[in-house]
Amino acid sequence: MPDEQEVLEDNTTRAVIAPGYTFGTVTDQIASVVLTKHQPMFWVACFGVAFSLLLLFLWAIVLLMAKGVGIWGIRTPVMWAFAITNFVWWIGIGHAGTLISAILLLLNQQWRNSINRFAEAMTLFAVACAGMFPLLHLGRPWLFYWLFPYFPTTIGVQPNFRSPLVWDVFAVSTYGTVSLLFWYVGLMPDLGTLRDRAKNRIGKMIYGVMSMGWRGSAKHWSIFETASLLLAGLATPLVLSVHTVVSFDFTIAILPGWHSTFFPPYFVAGAIYSGFAMVLVLAIPLRKVYHLEGLITRRHLDNSAKLMLATGEIVAYAYIMETFLAWYSGDVYEQAAFWHRMTGPYAITYWVLITCNIILPQALWSKRVRNNTPVLFIWSLIVLVGMWLERYIIIVSSLAQDFLPSSWSLFQATRWDWATFLGTIGLFTFLFFLFIRLLPMISIFEVRTLLPQAKVEEEVRG
Repeated sequence: MPDEQEVLEDNTTRAVIAPGYTFGTVTDQIASVVLTKHQPMFWVACFGVAFSLLLLFLWAIVLLMAKGVGIWGIRTPVMWAFAITNFVWWIGIGHAGTLISAILLLLNQQWRNSINRFAEAMTLFAVACAGMFPLLHLGRPWLFYWLFPYFPTTIGVQPNFRSPLVWDVFAVSTYGTVSLLFWYVGLMPDLGTLRDRAKNRIGKMIYGVMSMGWRGSAKHWSIFETASLLLAGLATPLVLSVHTVVSFDFTIAILPGWHSTFFPPYFVAGAIYSGFAMVLVLAIPLRKVYHLEGLITRRHLDNSAKLMLATGEIVAYAYIMETFLAWYSGDVYEQAAFWHRMTGPYAITYWVLITCNIILPQALWSKRVRNNTPVLFIWSLIVLVGMWLERYIIIVSSLAQDFLPSSWSLFQATRWDWATFLGTIGLFTFLFFLFIRLLPMISIFEVRTLLPQAKVEEEVRG
């Protein structure tokens, strides 16, 4: 599309889609990203960096398998550190995709149509990264299937259902399965479009198989809409339940700083907060590089920023209440845990996360900040950093100083802790850029329903 889109967009800042589009131009612009032979240098550079980090991740895993989790910095009493921090962080990032896809679909929010596809893909890749950390943390990850009720009479092992680790397995596997089904069902109409437009015979065959015989008939659309609504209904409770279960990893313990009843809503709000930050981090460069400003308009960025701000305020409230209840409880151990966070060896990290998650995001109250895409991109990165630091502080500072002073010890991350973390960022980025190269990052058929022509045809049929 021409450069005039930006001008049109400024004049129609509340538009879900910029004026001037037709059924043909929407399909051409989205499908061309996949069907073109060459990709912009941005894609090549990002894919190269991601592949390098992925190799680092594989190297770290091979060494972990050979030598054990001792290559990480975990020592008594801090036996949960980077691995569980990264697990909670990645699971949180995946929440925005499900919220955009399922909840906003049920609420009939049309602005979701341009961003739901890559948000769903983001969810899948984030869950894949998250799921690796509890398995790697087992020490013997090749025995991961022992966590499932896998015929206990056959293998002689009964999962310990009192362990939060077992709960995580069920929660994450259910979340990943439903998200995958929802994403794939939504892809079918667009896979049929790519099958019909592909010039390469192999491409036609692959997209044809993946589209599962999609022909766009009335019967196909009826089944598709029913399946989408059913999956949206299944996915909606998962937004609340998955991170609630993850919060139980901590809140059922009696450890100071963890034993709190409002961890479930606190963790859910934090998950959506970091999830929408990742949506903006991905959407802002994509719309610029692929000239999608007319499809991903400033309304999408503004609404995502508002949701990020709203959940950020909930997180800020949780921080305040967490500290207040520690003081109000009169429990000296609880009070000491929070005092240790604010003034102890982790104080710098604590105040950096407060700055990133509470102070700096208050700038999003300004419409000028929300409409400034470079600033919004930077602010979203700041939130992602802050949310990772939050999980780190919750996990490490409470474990470092518990009830027994003689066992107190500080955690020091090793280079393999960082290599594993950076490696999963590489894995996520590698999978995401592979996705936008092979599949439409924006839903073609859903964006077409936003056009005035679609509304006219609907009225005629009605």
